[in-house]
Amino acid sequence: MKFATVKVKGKSQVVLVEKNNSNVLLLQAAAIKMGEAIPTTLLQCIEKAEIFLQKAKEIEQWASTQKNKSEFYVDEYVWEAPIPRPAKNIFCVGKNYAEHAVEMGSEADIPEHIILFSKAPTAVIGHEADIPRHEGITEELDYEGELAVVIGKKGKEIRREEALDYVFGYTIVNDITARDLQVNHKQYLLGKSLDGSCPIGPVIVEKSAIGNPNQLDIETRVNGEIRQQSNTEQFIFPVEEIIAILSKGMTLEPGDIIATGTPAGVGKGFKPPKFLRKGDEIAIKVKGIGTLINTVH
Repeated sequence: MKFATVKVKGKSQVVLVEKNNSNVLLLQAAAIKMGEAIPTTLLQCIEKAEIFLQKAKEIEQWASTQKNKSEFYVDEYVWEAPIPRPAKNIFCVGKNYAEHAVEMGSEADIPEHIILFSKAPTAVIGHEADIPRHEGITEELDYEGELAVVIGKKGKEIRREEALDYVFGYTIVNDITARDLQVNHKQYLLGKSLDGSCPIGPVIVEKSAIGNPNQLDIETRVNGEIRQQSNTEQFIFPVEEIIAILSKGMTLEPGDIIATGTPAGVGKGFKPPKFLRKGDEIAIKVKGIGTLINTVH
C-alpha cells in the first residue's frame, strides 16, 4: 500500500494512493462512514503501525464496494510531504555510493565508517512544491536523489539482522544542497537545511511492497536529462547496517526518516559543474515507489 498526505479543499488528509496516483482514498472520511476512526496525521498513523495497516486494508476493501465512491475517492488534491513536519531532523547518510565519494574527491574519500548528518524539519516540502533558488545565499545549489527509510517502531541497539522489522516503509528524498555553504562553514547543517531543500514523497510505500531495499533502481533527471542512474545494491552501508549504527546509542522512533545517500552524478561532480538554476525540474524515480518531481523557483 502507498500512503500520502494531501490537501483537499485546504485541509490536510491522510490518503491511500491508487496505483496510477490519479485517485486517492480519503481514509478518515471512509473510516467515519464505516463507523470507525483513524488518526488525523500520517505520523500518528505510523505510531500505531500494525493497527493502522490492518485498518487501512479494511477501509480500502469496504470503500471499493460502495456505490457513492465520490464521498471518499478524490482526484483533485495538492500533494504535501507524507509527513509534512517530521518530529526530528531528517537523518542523512553521506557518500554511501563509492562512485559518488570519488566524484566529490578521490578514492581516499570512500568512507570506512558511515558519515551522518541531518536536515532541519523546516526544510521539508512535498511533491510538486517549488524549491527556492535562494539567490544571494548560494550560487551552488545542487540535487541529490535518494531512497529514504521511514521507521515504524521504537528501538535502540537494534541488531542488523532485525533492522527491517523496525521499518514502516520507504519514500524518496531530494537532498538539495548548497555546496558553497558546505565549504564555507566546514560542516553540513547550513548547506543542507535551507527552507525548501528537502523535498520528500510523493508517497510512503509500506515495506511489504518493496522486498529488498538494497536492490532498487534509482534515477535522477534534470530537465529530462539523466544525471544519476544506479541501484541501491551499490550502497557501501546497506539499510540494515545504517539502522543498526544509528540506533547504537540513540533511540529511533516511529516517523523518523533516514535518507540513505546519493549515487554519482550530482551537479558538483560534472566538469564544469551543473548547479541548479531557476526553472530547472528535478525528477527522482525509485523502483516500486514512484517519482518525486520539484521545480526550482
